[in-house]
Amino acid sequence: MLQQTQVATVIRYYNKWLRRFPDFASVARASQNDVLHAWQGLGYYDRARNLHATARTVIDRHLGRFPRSVEQMQQLPGIGKYTAHAVASFAFVQSVPIVESNTARVLTRLFDFRKPIDSHANSQILWQNAGILVPESNAQIYNSALTDLGALVCVARQPKCGICPVKKFCAAKNPQTLPVMKSRPHTKRLIEKHAFVVVRGKILLEQSSGRWRGMWILPPLQRRSANQRPVYRSTFPFTNHRVMLNVYARPRQTIGKPAQRWLRLDSLDSIPIPSPHRRAMRHLLSEATAA
Repeated sequence: MLQQTQVATVIRYYNKWLRRFPDFASVARASQNDVLHAWQGLGYYDRARNLHATARTVIDRHLGRFPRSVEQMQQLPGIGKYTAHAVASFAFVQSVPIVESNTARVLTRLFDFRKPIDSHANSQILWQNAGILVPESNAQIYNSALTDLGALVCVARQPKCGICPVKKFCAAKNPQTLPVMKSRPHTKRLIEKHAFVVVRGKILLEQSSGRWRGMWILPPLQRRSANQRPVYRSTFPFTNHRVMLNVYARPRQTIGKPAQRWLRLDSLDSIPIPSPHRRAMRHLLSEATAA
């Protein structure tokens, strides 16, 4: 959950998740629909799909015990180098470094590392530098402290060098200019058109095979009627995109694809629906009720 998401946002979902899925066996037994529904609202849903696949792998291939070696962890779906090292350090008390946004910022400044860290070769150098500093014992305490140092003191725009406990051996001359990143791609703007169709207490939805794979969305429209205005419009970010969601009211229509279903309105809370589409549905259904 902490991949791409801050702790303050994660906590509520984490506690709810553990009540629903206390162990790997419970995740493995669940359907993907149930897993996506429990993850609903956190975004980056591939994390939930990977966690589901990992749970099944742990049960089927590792007899229900999560592997302890970093190499074996990275063979599991969705677990890269950072996640594997974080689990090894915090769960299994292994003396390994972790490099994420906060620790990377601290390390580039300590070593005055002025090469783009989002290239593979430079990232490997940063990991090597991180490994030099990890103590042989209590590495989990060290890694936690390094993360907090980056989050609270060695911050991005105005680092608090005056109170930094490691300033005596920090090599950075202009720490606010570090870390160096390659130029970011321009944000792409997309317009997505969807239909809102409600008949006799049921709504027409489609199970997505694209971005929201496995989740239920308002049916996509290839075109709209001339001069028709959307009944709902919103924008939301998605990776390097900014998406404008336009929803158009449609009269009763037949199911156009095998993935489409008529679903009862009172069942919507029990199925996984991405937040932009759920907000659109709630708004339009409340307007329809008020009318």
